[in-house]
Amino acid sequence: MLFSKLKSIFKNLSKQLSDALSYKAIDERDIEEFCSKIFIDLIEADVAYDVAESIVESIRRNLKGLKIPRSVDTEEYMSEILYRSLHDILSGGVAPDFLETIRNVIAKDSIAKIMFMGINGVGKTTTIAKVAYMLKQSGIRPVIVAADTFRAGAQEQLRKHCEKLGLPFIGGKYGADPAAVAFDGVVYAQKNRFNVVLIDTAGRMHVDVDLMNELKKIVGVIKPHLKILIVDALTGNDSVEQVKRFDEAVGVDSVILTKVDADASGGAALSVIIGVGKPVLYLGIGQGYDDLIRYDPDAILKMLLR
Repeated sequence: MLFSKLKSIFKNLSKQLSDALSYKAIDERDIEEFCSKIFIDLIEADVAYDVAESIVESIRRNLKGLKIPRSVDTEEYMSEILYRSLHDILSGGVAPDFLETIRNVIAKDSIAKIMFMGINGVGKTTTIAKVAYMLKQSGIRPVIVAADTFRAGAQEQLRKHCEKLGLPFIGGKYGADPAAVAFDGVVYAQKNRFNVVLIDTAGRMHVDVDLMNELKKIVGVIKPHLKILIVDALTGNDSVEQVKRFDEAVGVDSVILTKVDADASGGAALSVIIGVGKPVLYLGIGQGYDDLIRYDPDAILKMLLR
């Protein structure tokens, strides 16, 4: 179950606070004791240090001066306090509706150009296929372009997805100029009346200067409407660092977080959601084409607290 360990942590905290209130009003000393305990629990659940601090500070702020109304279920009331504390943090990363954004771009410019970035192994190819599937299901006609002309098998993987989805595939010879391949994809879309161009890019290590220069060239030639970075939920702080590097080099408009279902504790995923500092579009929760859910703080909180 998603976020199972974090759910247990917050449930226990809610019960402990409720039990404490059954005997007396909690004072600042009690609050500090509870906050210290939950901080350690969060760290042990793989939540990044600074993210754990942010969560604890929000909880502390909502507990101070708290007065419980009479005749209320204290445990339920405490759960609401935690909900409010986490909602304040999680709401900062909500991205605009993706499909609505794409439709607005198409209405204005005829074609929406979307560039996907991310290092090898994050699930970029599968995620692009999921986005293509979602667009097709919504009545939007996408083209997939393999501008990763260096990694063995990269084009073949995307080609297979395109065959399954019944979508056009645009690729180039290995070693070809990625910007030229991306440009060919845009021209194909224009000539054949497709609405969206989904551009895959190479994913060598994010510290690779050559990769960043390659991405800059694609951006200069294509001028994408959206630059989406795909990161792996399991890598926690490293994903946050990736966002910083890509953003400094070419700019990141939003993030898709993959492998959320594989994070047993949920701590790493929560760390990335809160720590990336960019709007989160979707969460990948499986290998199927429809295993992509829109990021929604309320949905995340239901997993954590209900």
